[in-house]
Amino acid sequence: MIGFRILKRQRAVAADVIEKFRRLPVANVSDSMARMTAAGARLRPMHGGGVLAGPALTVKSRPGDNLMLHKALDLAQPGDIVVCDGGGELANALIGEMMIAHAIKRRLGGVVINGAIRDAAALRAGTFPVFAAGVTHRGPYKDGPGEINVAIAIDGMVIEPGDLILGDDDGLVCVPFAQTSVVLAATEAKQRAEQKQMAEIAAGTSDRSWIDATLKRLGCEIE
Repeated sequence: MIGFRILKRQRAVAADVIEKFRRLPVANVSDSMARMTAAGARLRPMHGGGVLAGPALTVKSRPGDNLMLHKALDLAQPGDIVVCDGGGELANALIGEMMIAHAIKRRLGGVVINGAIRDAAALRAGTFPVFAAGVTHRGPYKDGPGEINVAIAIDGMVIEPGDLILGDDDGLVCVPFAQTSVVLAATEAKQRAEQKQMAEIAAGTSDRSWIDATLKRLGCEIE
C-alpha cells in the first residue's frame, strides 16, 4: 500500500566507487554537478568528525514517527547510509544514542535525518557519521506509516535507493546511481585544477585578470 510499505533495494553504488569519492570534497562534487544539487543548508554534521559516504537506503517517515526508521536500521547492510526524510519537522527527535549504537553495531556507514536528533552530546563525542536538521529532547512516536526504499526528496534533492550519498563539514550531496562515473571524472579533474591553483597562489603567480575582464563584460563603472 502506498504510504506504508517496505520495498527491496534493486541496486547500490559499488564499494570501489564509494572509496574514490570518499577522498573528494563534497563542495567539488557539488560544483561538478553544476551546483544544482543540495540537501539544504539545514542538514549539518552532528558527529565529532569524519566523512559520510555510501549507498542510500531510503526511508520516508511520518513527521515525528520513527517506526520505519527502526526497521530500516535492521534492513540496512554494512556500509549503507540510512537516509530518512521526516519532513524536516523538528518537534520530535527521530534518532538518538541507542539507535546510533545499534547502527554502529551493524557496521552501517552513517545516518541522515531530515528532522531532529537527540542525545547530541553523545553523538558529538563519536565519529559515526550523523547528519540532521536539528536537536530536540522530545522523543518520537512509533505508529507509522512510512515507506522504505522509495524515492525521497530533501529540499529538492531527489534520492533514489542505491544512489551515492556523500557528506562532510560543508553538507550533503547525492550523486545519482547512473551518473557516478561522469561525476567522478569531473570532480577529479576539478580537484587537480584546484591543487594547481593553490600552488600558484602560494607562489604568487595566480592569474586574477579574469575579475577585471568580467567586470568590463558586465558593464561595471569603475572610477
